[in-house]
Amino acid sequence: MTAISMLINGASVQATGGATFERRNPLDGTVATTAPAATVADAVAAADAAAKAFPAWSALGPNARRALLLKAAHALESKVDAFAAAMAAETGASGMWAGFNVHLAAGLLQEAAALTTQIAGEVIPSDVPGSLAMGVRQAAGVVLGIAPWNAPIILGVRAIATPLACGNTVILKGSELCPATHGLIIEALQEAGLPAGVVNFVTNAPADAGAVVEAIVAHPAVRRINFTGSTKVGRIIAQTCAKYLKPVVLELGGKAPLLVLDDADIDAAVAGTVFGAFANSGQICMSTERIIVDNAVADAFVGKLGERAKALPLGDPRKGPVVLGSVVDMATVHRCNALIDDALAKGAKLVCGGKSDSTLMQATVLDHVTAEMDIYREESFGPVKPVVRVNGVEEAIACANDNEFGLSSAVFSRDVAKAWNVAARIESGICHVNGPTVHDEGQMPFGGVKSSGYGRFGGMAGVREFTELRWITVQTTPRHYPF
Repeated sequence: MTAISMLINGASVQATGGATFERRNPLDGTVATTAPAATVADAVAAADAAAKAFPAWSALGPNARRALLLKAAHALESKVDAFAAAMAAETGASGMWAGFNVHLAAGLLQEAAALTTQIAGEVIPSDVPGSLAMGVRQAAGVVLGIAPWNAPIILGVRAIATPLACGNTVILKGSELCPATHGLIIEALQEAGLPAGVVNFVTNAPADAGAVVEAIVAHPAVRRINFTGSTKVGRIIAQTCAKYLKPVVLELGGKAPLLVLDDADIDAAVAGTVFGAFANSGQICMSTERIIVDNAVADAFVGKLGERAKALPLGDPRKGPVVLGSVVDMATVHRCNALIDDALAKGAKLVCGGKSDSTLMQATVLDHVTAEMDIYREESFGPVKPVVRVNGVEEAIACANDNEFGLSSAVFSRDVAKAWNVAARIESGICHVNGPTVHDEGQMPFGGVKSSGYGRFGGMAGVREFTELRWITVQTTPRHYPF
């Protein structure tokens, strides 16, 4: 068991009154972490500390901020073993997934460091003689980042790295499902030497999440919020932010389609599908959730996919290397079992895998899925994947767009020009031609459309989200007035 603290104004603290909550391992129910159950007063104290630290941090030179972020990247990488242990204990994630998280999260900090000198404005021609008019980007203020459990290091770092690079101070609200994992991110930032109050960390019991979040959003110094998580909770966050007129970046649920056209390289498409569908047991916002295959190649594709999926190593990640570790909870198991039952009852064919009675779930592929089945539209967020067979490009595009979500997508075809034109017609924020749906890089504009949210993380798109664009003029010559 790990007992952790919050960080407020540079000090490790417990919750007011000493209340705590427990996170248990999904496989055996043992206590993985005991964490502070923050009160509203703790939330306000974190926002006060970030507000106090903002003037000096925002005035700090870009190269000084860059140096600190680079130190944080190195400190994060040094904790790979601790992260792997924490993720296995709290969420059942594999060591492979933990290592991938650390590597990409360190890259996000390095990308944020590179951005510190790129926060530029522009000179805009004015009709007023002698007026020097500029669009200037400045730090917005305090940023609240709310990160989930499924890719906890990547998404925890993403919630705060670019805001810090832009000169904002931050509060990270850790997930109730992985407080120790998120706490290790904060340790790395502290070891890098960030000043007190620049980064603050709060954890809360699940029942207190709404009150804690609203208290921070309502704080006058908090100027931006970002949230990664489910569409259901994202709607609540959006409503809270609207109540206080606070801009928010939302990256929400997905039902990512992967299209295999009739001229696809089948082996390449299978490899991309296996990775995109089953990395972290399918518990990724970008996970391949609909495999849309042209009938002309469907038998060959499904046969190879089934063989690859059956061979994926499954087991307790605390006992050795696996690809498929535990899913996060039994609710995931019950949801996926229900989707399997519904699909089979309505005519789908089980290619491999099947229902589970524990959080160790096999890779499962269902073929001949139709629109009448729940799994056609509902996000499994687990290792249960539907294959939908179509005839031709138009049916493939229609199927890809027949969903409320629009985060990631992929198209496989040997004809890149054709695939590009298909990609242009898919309603998603991200599309990869001849690559998996699961892919991220710190410099890319990451985000979705429709019920997958709005706003973008990454690179200059992230800078635009976490700065204020101000119009400032300097009158350099005498100005004529009409009266």
